[in-house]
Amino acid sequence: MQKVLILQGDFVDKVWGGSRLKEEFDYDIDSTNVGEYWAISGMDDASSVVINGELAGESLKNIYKNHKELFGGSEEKSFPLLVKIIDATDDLSIQVHPDDEMGQKLENSRGKTECWYILNENPASIIYGLNASSKDEAVEKIQNKKWDEVLKEVPANKGDFFFVPAGTVHAIKKGCLILEIQQASDITYRLYDYDRPDKEGNLRELHIEKSLEAIKLNEVRDEKEIEIEETGNLITTILTKNDFFEVRKLEINGHTDLIRSSDYLLESVVEGVGVLKVDGEEYNIKKGDFFILTNEVSSYEFDGDLTIIESNIAKK
Repeated sequence: MQKVLILQGDFVDKVWGGSRLKEEFDYDIDSTNVGEYWAISGMDDASSVVINGELAGESLKNIYKNHKELFGGSEEKSFPLLVKIIDATDDLSIQVHPDDEMGQKLENSRGKTECWYILNENPASIIYGLNASSKDEAVEKIQNKKWDEVLKEVPANKGDFFFVPAGTVHAIKKGCLILEIQQASDITYRLYDYDRPDKEGNLRELHIEKSLEAIKLNEVRDEKEIEIEETGNLITTILTKNDFFEVRKLEINGHTDLIRSSDYLLESVVEGVGVLKVDGEEYNIKKGDFFILTNEVSSYEFDGDLTIIESNIAKK
């Protein structure tokens, strides 16, 4: 069965999207309003498609359903992670996502814990948590629209990493270019949208009641206390290990040999050009490519100058 799944995802237009994905990743896009690239997705309405090997033309959704052996016999009913690139040419709404318990109860869905690896070289910022000592205080400030007081804004510069657990109030702001790795859920509660009208002059729908229920005062910080290991031509930075996924940054300068460390691995090439080698087969890879190393892979090699964000489901 196939060892490497090279993926083509879906481009999603957004009112806050632009043309940066075409300019920076050389994607073949006609639209000038692309806000998201769903690069590794098994979601019902936007599944990635394999473009190589015997499974070419098959959706990741169906491959995961019909070939669980490629994913270590995973017991998850649907593909558990979602990897996107987000291009924000305007501020996104202030949002919060439910945890698994609330997501299941209200939406029959997973919750949504996510993380962001910042790609933009230009100055930008994000909303990351709340200035409040208790949930009651946070709710009081929100209900009285004390947005300047309650929202915590922090810089978001290239190479920064932010873990965003479910329940954290957050927003991506204008100028951000972000690789997002998250639980495979599209449940978002919009708390505030700057009172902006849409093209028809209407205010966008808010989800105040659900948002206030979902909010948690998680202790959030950009991950400075991270583990870095240098071996030969490889620098590995552990970005996060949490209950849902693990994320590492691989900085490759030359040839390096690796052993598969999880049932399957999600690979996101964010810089450079190089070659992936698996059991004598070579695959040319470059910035903007996404692929999965399946359970059929025991070891793999990279050669070139590459920065890759590698992720996997959390080990139980």
